[in-house]
Amino acid sequence: MFTSLSATAGLLSVLLLFIASVSATDHIVGANKGWNPGVNYTLWANNHTFVVNDFISFRYQKTQYNVFEVNQTGYDNCTTEGAIGNWSSGKDFILLDKAKRYYFICGNGPCFNGMKVSVLVHPLALAPPPLHSNHSDTNKSNASLSLKGPSLSAAFVVGVVMMGFLGSFLL
Repeated sequence: MFTSLSATAGLLSVLLLFIASVSATDHIVGANKGWNPGVNYTLWANNHTFVVNDFISFRYQKTQYNVFEVNQTGYDNCTTEGAIGNWSSGKDFILLDKAKRYYFICGNGPCFNGMKVSVLVHPLALAPPPLHSNHSDTNKSNASLSLKGPSLSAAFVVGVVMMGFLGSFLL
């Protein structure tokens, strides 16, 4: 009996981790324009809601551009001094693993022409969104995580399959 309870608890833990990973979003900076000069990255960032464990990805010509994570001073002054991280593969996927403001710039000079982006990452909130909303505040994003459509369906199906599979070993 104890083994059965332990296995069930373990399974539920794995299922919860799976649900969290299924719901993570990959935000492609600049969408179809990528990480290139002439894109309004402030507008792009303001149209996205970032939560802990989402990814931000940069797509660019690796021979021309790069990505540096910097602090606010580096962002404001377009300097890579004291950079927190740097990437140059042309297809960079960066995990946003903390609730904070992240600052990214291109370190080759285009930063001075706007090739920089700042994103605010919200904490992962598993609580459902409020039932009522303030209609005068429709431009603010909701930071709570909600599973919808394919993510919820996939998580449910995987959970049912895993329960059935492990249940056959426990009987």
